[in-house]
Amino acid sequence: MPVMGRGRLRVYLGAAPGVGKTYAMLGEGHRRLARGTRVVAAFVEDHGRAQTRALVEGLEVVPRLVVEHRGVRLEDMDLDAVLARHPEVALVDELAHTNAPGMRHAKRWEDVETLLAAGIDVITTVNIQHLESLTDTVAAITGIRQTETVPDTVVRSADQIELVDMSPEALRRRLAHGNVYPADAIDAALSNYFRVGNLTALRELALLWLADRVEEGLEAYRAEHGIDVAWPARERVVVALTGGPEGETLIRRGARIAGQSAGGELIAVHVVADDGLVHGDPAVLTQQRILVESLGGTFRTVVGSDVAEALLTTARAVNATQLVIGASRRRVWERLFGGDVGDRVVRDSGDIDVHLVTHAAAAKGLGRAAPRALGHRRVLIGWVIALLGPIVFVLVMLPFREHISLASALLVFLALAVAVALVGGRWPAVADAVLGSLLLNWFFTPPYGTLTIAHPQNAFALLVFVLVAVSVASVVDEAARVRQEASRAAGEAAVLSTLAGGVLDAPDDLPDLLEHLRSTFALTSVVLLEAEAPGSWVAVEGAGWPRCHGPEDADVTVPVSANLVLAFVGGPLDAGDQRVVTAYAARVGAILERTRLADEAAEAQRLAAGNAVRTALLAAVSHDLRTPLAGIKAAVSSLRMTDVSYSPEDEAELLETIEVSADRLDALLSNLLDMSRLQTGAVHPRTEETAADDLVARGVAGAAVGGAKDLQGRVEVHVDEDLPTVRTDPGLVERALANLLENAMRHAPRSPVLVTASAVPERLEIRVVDRGPGVSDADKAAMFAPFQRLGDAPNGAGVGLGLAVARGLTEAVGGSLSAEDTPGGGLTMVLSLPTAEAEGGAP
Repeated sequence: MPVMGRGRLRVYLGAAPGVGKTYAMLGEGHRRLARGTRVVAAFVEDHGRAQTRALVEGLEVVPRLVVEHRGVRLEDMDLDAVLARHPEVALVDELAHTNAPGMRHAKRWEDVETLLAAGIDVITTVNIQHLESLTDTVAAITGIRQTETVPDTVVRSADQIELVDMSPEALRRRLAHGNVYPADAIDAALSNYFRVGNLTALRELALLWLADRVEEGLEAYRAEHGIDVAWPARERVVVALTGGPEGETLIRRGARIAGQSAGGELIAVHVVADDGLVHGDPAVLTQQRILVESLGGTFRTVVGSDVAEALLTTARAVNATQLVIGASRRRVWERLFGGDVGDRVVRDSGDIDVHLVTHAAAAKGLGRAAPRALGHRRVLIGWVIALLGPIVFVLVMLPFREHISLASALLVFLALAVAVALVGGRWPAVADAVLGSLLLNWFFTPPYGTLTIAHPQNAFALLVFVLVAVSVASVVDEAARVRQEASRAAGEAAVLSTLAGGVLDAPDDLPDLLEHLRSTFALTSVVLLEAEAPGSWVAVEGAGWPRCHGPEDADVTVPVSANLVLAFVGGPLDAGDQRVVTAYAARVGAILERTRLADEAAEAQRLAAGNAVRTALLAAVSHDLRTPLAGIKAAVSSLRMTDVSYSPEDEAELLETIEVSADRLDALLSNLLDMSRLQTGAVHPRTEETAADDLVARGVAGAAVGGAKDLQGRVEVHVDEDLPTVRTDPGLVERALANLLENAMRHAPRSPVLVTASAVPERLEIRVVDRGPGVSDADKAAMFAPFQRLGDAPNGAGVGLGLAVARGLTEAVGGSLSAEDTPGGGLTMVLSLPTAEAEGGAP
């Protein structure tokens, strides 16, 4: 049996409703039908437009599936019916549509995926505002957030995407003629969503999104066919950065070039040599990265042994159209011996335009002093050997002058020069070679005792000796320098690796990071200072003592941001250490910013919660508190009427109304005050050892006082006398139990409420069991929130604070309150308290 291939997807993309996506889809369906293709209209939404409805005629229409949901009749695409017909092409309108509840898939794009998997080609429509990645952008443009979205990957995976385009003015004319919306909705649409500015921005957004899709296709085609030549779909500017001071100039020039065309892209590239050594200032590169990102560009770091080749390879890989490089900072003689990267880039750039930008640092030298390879002590020893060694060698060999040839003497002195280079470096070795050649000429080259050389071959030998000695000394010195730089780079890499590991593994603890920085570089103290005002600094955090109070008191300072600086006490840091410290500074700044953002978010959340409570409190005061007040006022007004005579029974009923309303009002106010005290942390338990039966009895009595007068016969209490005592605040637990009982009786008015107590290891559990309607698992957590009344609560039954107060009071005494389903139906509230033994016994 042949394997069924996947269907092909074609998407008509529009910038706004009414541009003609559905019309274009139906037109394509008719063209396919005329070619003999089996086409069905799986789902077409005409929105009451006569032209669209007329175009459906002649196509096979799959009847819609009718779904009843909460008394509303919903119509959707019948996926199973379409699959049963198995056409060659299915027309499916509104790809981002949300299906009716109970259907196979939640979204229509999932239905389309099923059709494609079945080998059916699908032609569909979608508006740019429904793409998931553009939801925030569209909301910012139009002020309307779309709730129905489709993942970008679904649309990007389409075999064909066609933009149905229309100018804003033409679309507004179509709207004004009544071809999009009914007449009564035209004015509102024109003045809101369909404003010229909105439509222009949405159209531009659609073009830019589609340009990305086109470039993805180009990249895939180039990769598939092995094409290295750039096929630019839009301007892409690459800026080459060395980590030098000219970088900011190059970045801004590249940003201006990229901004001259719509959709231009800026990419900054720094090439790191693969020798493991540092050739750029990390602090400068960090600042340049921030600048690139602030201008909307991206920053990349690539590794390569040949800077020019690596730069051009990267530019071609990103399909760049233009390359911006700076004029060389090397001096003329440096370029003669070291070559020029800019010249090679221009020569090998091919079809990429190269901009060679001059700057203030051009041709002024790299400004980078070679690091000292050896210590002062070794250099001093080298000079001593260079000055004394040749004299000692001459004194030792002079008695054997007649038996030692000049070549042998030269080899001995060459070995001495190499030894001097190993100990003291280049310049002591050069001095040793020059001094040795003079001594050899004086004592070992005829005529003796003069600097005259009788035989040309002896002069040539001395010259070669000096050149070889100087060359060997230079090579040895360079090797020592490279070895030390490599060793330093390895150390820096180890420190940065530890720092990077801390980013992933360690908590964002600023004091620990500063202490790690202090100990790593053996400093006395490290302080993070923040500028409150010009010349005024405050210490944010620090490690070690004594600490400085301002940058002027520090031995070394490293900037973190515009108003933050790391101040070090304990000796200077060399350039290599400062590069690593710069990485620490960036990490310190990130931690501090994240900490402050988290604090601001927590404060905003607290304020939002407070606003929500105040809003709910106002609603409660305006309704729930007024109800008992209205009852009291009505009863008192009736009793004060002089023209009406009441029987004793009527008077008693009115007085009872006053009493019940007053009790209800008192209970509501108590809960409001308790909630306020809990939120402000003003609840301070006074614990004492209390028996379980006493707690339950006080809770039942508290419920009766609180307004639940009909407790008689409705509350069943089953508490054993041998239960362990608890160490708690009986007053707070009494009020919590009273609230639980009132809540249970309110929601189960026709059934008794059971109160039981039992002992579990180190805990006492008091259960309030009712046979009411119960609460779903999804609502069990929500019902403990303040001002929450679930759907089964009758109107006027309280402000929704009873359970919130009960949980708050329980937790204040170290207990917990949770909800369980009652077997057979209902709700069980479980109040758990630690026993006196678990708390350490009686005082």
